[in-house]
Amino acid sequence: MNVRGRSYRYVGPADLKAAIRPGRGSRRIVSSADFAHWAAGQAAVELLEPFTFVVGMDGALRLAPRRSEHVACANGERVLSAGEISFTREADRWVVDEVSNQSTGYCPDVVSWPAVAHALDAIELGRPPHFTHQVVFRRCPGCQECTIVREDDFVCVFCGSDLPKAWNIDVDSRC
Repeated sequence: MNVRGRSYRYVGPADLKAAIRPGRGSRRIVSSADFAHWAAGQAAVELLEPFTFVVGMDGALRLAPRRSEHVACANGERVLSAGEISFTREADRWVVDEVSNQSTGYCPDVVSWPAVAHALDAIELGRPPHFTHQVVFRRCPGCQECTIVREDDFVCVFCGSDLPKAWNIDVDSRC
């Protein structure tokens, strides 16, 4: 783990990563001017839906349309966080309305929030104090499947084994 927190390697289907066209999956946002320019280029109907996001290893926010794969948004690289994010206008500025760590391609832990907060603060976007929807990912020690823990029930939906309380998505294996 580095000073910015844990990084996450893509653990989803290999064919999705193989289909990436470098430089075409997302828009890198590093300033409020970048965000304003990006937002101005979005259709009003698109701004009503969440967007796919990652925080790259450089700490920058990358945005892509909602139905984009996180691995494409990240150009196949490791990330500091990943999920979905939505924006709204509040008075005279943009703010983050909702943000989650929902990415089954990277399975980021909820502790990836500080990387997201730092990226949003760097572009001067108002934001919530934490993920508005936290997704808890675990790898089952029994069947090795990646699963989402729902309602604090740490039991594998695939085989019924108990799931560990601590994040354990092994970066050297596939989900």
